Amino acid sequence: MAARTSRSSAKDRPSYRCTECGYSTAKWLGRCPECQAWGTVEELGGAPAVRTTAAGRVTTAAVPIGQVDVRTATARSTGVDELDRVLGGGLIPGAVVLLAGEPGVGKSTLLLDVAAKAASDEHRTLYVTGEESASQVRLRAERIGALSDHLYLAAETDLSAVLGHLDAVKPSLLIMDSVQTVASPEIDGAPGGMAQVREVAGALIRASKERGMSTLLVGHVTKDGAIAGPRLLEHLVDVVLSFEGDRHARLRLVRGVKNRYGATDEVGCFELHDEGITGLADPSGLFLTRRTEAVPGTCLTVTLEGKRPLVAEVQALTVDSQIPSPRRTTSGLETSRVSMMLAVLEQRGRITALGKRDIYTATVGGVKLTEPAADLAVALALASAASDVPLPKNLVAIGEVGLAGEVRRVTGVQRRLAEAFRLGFTHALVPVDPGKVPAGMKVTEVADMGDALRVLPRGRSRTSAKDSKEAATGQ
Repeated sequence: MAARTSRSSAKDRPSYRCTECGYSTAKWLGRCPECQAWGTVEELGGAPAVRTTAAGRVTTAAVPIGQVDVRTATARSTGVDELDRVLGGGLIPGAVVLLAGEPGVGKSTLLLDVAAKAASDEHRTLYVTGEESASQVRLRAERIGALSDHLYLAAETDLSAVLGHLDAVKPSLLIMDSVQTVASPEIDGAPGGMAQVREVAGALIRASKERGMSTLLVGHVTKDGAIAGPRLLEHLVDVVLSFEGDRHARLRLVRGVKNRYGATDEVGCFELHDEGITGLADPSGLFLTRRTEAVPGTCLTVTLEGKRPLVAEVQALTVDSQIPSPRRTTSGLETSRVSMMLAVLEQRGRITALGKRDIYTATVGGVKLTEPAADLAVALALASAASDVPLPKNLVAIGEVGLAGEVRRVTGVQRRLAEAFRLGFTHALVPVDPGKVPAGMKVTEVADMGDALRVLPRGRSRTSAKDSKEAATGQ
């Protein structure tokens, strides 16, 4: 009798569940320990029953791995070469891709272009929008030329309705814009919550695997740049792509973060304009300024975005400061790296004119240079601006600069030099022992900043002349 009472009391004991993430507990909590949300733990009723899973019917028999048919896993092109580069050749049937980026960067424009180009007689495309109306998407499609008879459009925010569209259209490609706007009526919580995102993503992934349908999911990002929703979302999908770019610049980069079907060191380059978005097979032209004469304070370098070398231009400007604390402004460069180059130039290069002047450094075309291989170009641009003497034309500088003034080796020097020579640059400054260099290209090996500064033409800077004049007049 006592045992029966104990079992019944355990069965009748209330349980609680978080409406945001689905976390279950036997007692009420003010804050969910799983998602850290306040006031989301609510009473459900009886305690959750303990379930065990018994062996069930096998749907597909296990076979030796050498006998698995790989023809069904052949990639199909999206129609956009730059996106195919990042995906590893195209979309695999049954693959689920998550594309995340900041608002307004161009995610919907890119995927609408992909939807139209991938649609054909044999392969239908279903574009489901949860953030815009169907008429708004149609207007954008007309503007970018993304109209196709085999592209189907639906505006839905209900998961069951989306699954119904899949049964009706039977698409080969599904595009969901975005996964945070769709909700399941069987799950508590608002759209975009952790529980809803987990349920919606899980249902779409199951549908993709069962139908052999490729799926592209648009994901939101937080203010820190991380993908919104539970971290489980990134683990469930097959490919995670990051869509990057400054909304004030034309350049957009699609970078692979996770890829079960290819490498994650590929980068796709796109140009966003009024007529839509187009891939850039040779984007280096966006990062260069074509001039007939050399200008002080500019230097070229070659950066690696994934496996792709890109020639970029670094610009520096120094002016007399009107305030006690001179300004230090950067755009496209890391402020800490620029400050370190200023210290190295002053201590190792004996350039003392930089400490009392306002200094502005930037890149051309909106490209961001974060790798240390751009250190030498930044240092030479600053030295050229301080002395008001331009660097030789057709010169590129590649190398990492240490605090002792040494120029260190970087990866991919041969690929960088080959790209620079292809674009017509004939002189390069590189660290010692660069390996095989292109025939016809003059390569100068530099061991430290002293060797690198010797490329500046001999001349008298305006700052030096001013200092000498003040010394002569006794001021």
